[in-house]
Amino acid sequence: MCNYCRTHEQLDIEYPTGTRGEGKLNDLAERIRREGRGKEFDCVVGVSGGCDSSYLLWLAKEKLGLRPLAVHFDNTWDSKIAVENLHRMLKALDIPLYTYVMDNDEFNDLARAFLKASVPETDAISDIGLVTTWYKAAEKYKVKYILMAHSFRTEGMPPIGWVYFDAKYIDTIHKHFGAVRMKHFPNLWLSSWIKWMLKGIKQYRPLWYVDYVKSDVMSFLKAEFGWQWYGQHHAENIYTAFCNYYLLPKKFGMDLRFVELSALVRSGQMSREDALRKVSTPAPLDDEIVAEAKKRLGLTDEELQRILELPRKTHQDYTTYHRTFRYLRPIFWLLYKADRVPKAFYMKYTR
Repeated sequence: MCNYCRTHEQLDIEYPTGTRGEGKLNDLAERIRREGRGKEFDCVVGVSGGCDSSYLLWLAKEKLGLRPLAVHFDNTWDSKIAVENLHRMLKALDIPLYTYVMDNDEFNDLARAFLKASVPETDAISDIGLVTTWYKAAEKYKVKYILMAHSFRTEGMPPIGWVYFDAKYIDTIHKHFGAVRMKHFPNLWLSSWIKWMLKGIKQYRPLWYVDYVKSDVMSFLKAEFGWQWYGQHHAENIYTAFCNYYLLPKKFGMDLRFVELSALVRSGQMSREDALRKVSTPAPLDDEIVAEAKKRLGLTDEELQRILELPRKTHQDYTTYHRTFRYLRPIFWLLYKADRVPKAFYMKYTR
């Protein structure tokens, strides 16, 4: 037992499943439908072609009766399976798609910058890019609700020493190591974020109220929509797979499976013994993914090896918003209570 177990128990109380969870979810859906009357869409749903976001699309449209706009940040590294999954779901559910396609050269330059910075958050640019894209789409279509596909019962929350990201962090690393002007990347500056929150745009995680069993969900998606599994958690994106299953274990000794599997153990979906067996061997990674990453980033074997051998650093070695977030903790508590920021952000970033 540890602080993650305590946090899980706290979230279980605040975000119940079963009858109570269904009631809260239906109340949320009613508010979304009511406030979305007369608009083309009443919510935006972030999508990737992955399991969680695919299920959330179905839940929002078919179960809750919402009129979602699917929103996707395309960093140009999507796998073929993910693209097929995404379009298969959208066509079957008749849901429109809003996509922001990143400039390939600019994204790859940012990726190389993070590799040179020698920090573990090499995929922070994808995370920030997708969140900002959600807000931009919500503002454009005057939508007040962003629905996020995350379940603390199946994914957990990585320690802040493993995964941290904010706009100032990305900007600092780009200034230190970037070579291409950053003019297309949708960075989530604090001023823009506050503006969107003051406009009343809220974030919700509906899966927190659902008895979400990932194996059952994947079987459902496969049977109903012909959805395909891409082999690993978050491996629907080639760059993310390279970061999570090659760079993090090899350079930093971090295995993100510990986060996911621990969540499954806490939620009773897996035994601790089975989880330990899974992490007793390295996560499989297709050699083609590493080869593709080296090719697209313009790295030789020798250059990649030098990156792996650089002294390891953390977000504390660079300028970030973290001190500001901690200073504004009381304000972020109010924003969390007003559903402007997720509980996960308040718990992780303001301490």
